[in-house]
Amino acid sequence: MAVHTRVESTFPGGVMPQSEPTDARMRACGVAEMSGPVQSLRLPRPQSPGPGEILLDVLAAGVGPWDQLLASGEWDVGLRFPAALGVEGAGRVVALGPDVAAFSVGDLVLAHGAPLPGHSGFWAEQVLLRAADAAPLPEGLDVARAAALPVNGLTACQALDWLDLSSGMHLLVTNGAGVTGALVLQLAVAAGVHVTATASPHSFDRLRRRGARDVIDYHRPAWPREVGRVFDAALAAAPGTAATAGALVRPGGRLCSITAGAPATSAELTSVDLYVRPDAETLAVLAGRLRDGVLDLPTEVLPLDDGLGAFDRSTRGLTGGTKLVLRVTDPAASD
Repeated sequence: MAVHTRVESTFPGGVMPQSEPTDARMRACGVAEMSGPVQSLRLPRPQSPGPGEILLDVLAAGVGPWDQLLASGEWDVGLRFPAALGVEGAGRVVALGPDVAAFSVGDLVLAHGAPLPGHSGFWAEQVLLRAADAAPLPEGLDVARAAALPVNGLTACQALDWLDLSSGMHLLVTNGAGVTGALVLQLAVAAGVHVTATASPHSFDRLRRRGARDVIDYHRPAWPREVGRVFDAALAAAPGTAATAGALVRPGGRLCSITAGAPATSAELTSVDLYVRPDAETLAVLAGRLRDGVLDLPTEVLPLDDGLGAFDRSTRGLTGGTKLVLRVTDPAASD
């Protein structure tokens, strides 16, 4: 499918005013209307940052299946269409709100932003953010790898915080080869938790290298009966697995689903559908661990013009456990 480059509905009468400065609009990728096709756009640049806000030149932006929820309006982060998609990325601060003291112009940051005060997302040359949602980019961490981290990394941390596991406990992770599942695996193993993960056979060796104690082929219809143990907790990171995973948790244990569908809490099981929230302090710690090689996060970088293809692959689950990132601006060009 071709990516359309002209959005006539963006301008009154379908024609861009000739008097408008050439730099008043920016390259972006998103949707012109709710549930419309993902396409290249030319959007107005964000307004100047207000109190508590910063303006970024976006260098790279993450792509995830949640972007489909943004496009359809199911996840309300304040978009006003036409708008760029994307709720995570890395960039350079180019303007500060009057009361922002934590950053300076020129600083490199990464962030998960929701809501988005500029009503448009990271898949664009610029984005307006709440300063409180941004974390400093650690020296030595590539901006594309940084842009891959925020949503998946924060989801993994917030899920493990809610599960409240101690060293020596046993955790089941469905879709352990997915981006979030793999981060949960690594963080849990580092905390001394014994992890069993479901995955396709081609991912078994990779998950074992990351510390999984057992890896189970989810294609096998009888896999829940073949597990051979009861777990202290479970993380459902694959759609439709929450009930199955919950049935494998001991009485009094916990289930966290990051794909919805968690069964109701009962006397036997405490459960929750978790929705990620911005957390700059935790993000800074995760970014340091990624820079230091403590966390492994396979990343594939694509140009902004390939946004439609990245969106399609991500929403269809065709990434093979690799996080897709859109390169928006060459870092050297923004110096």
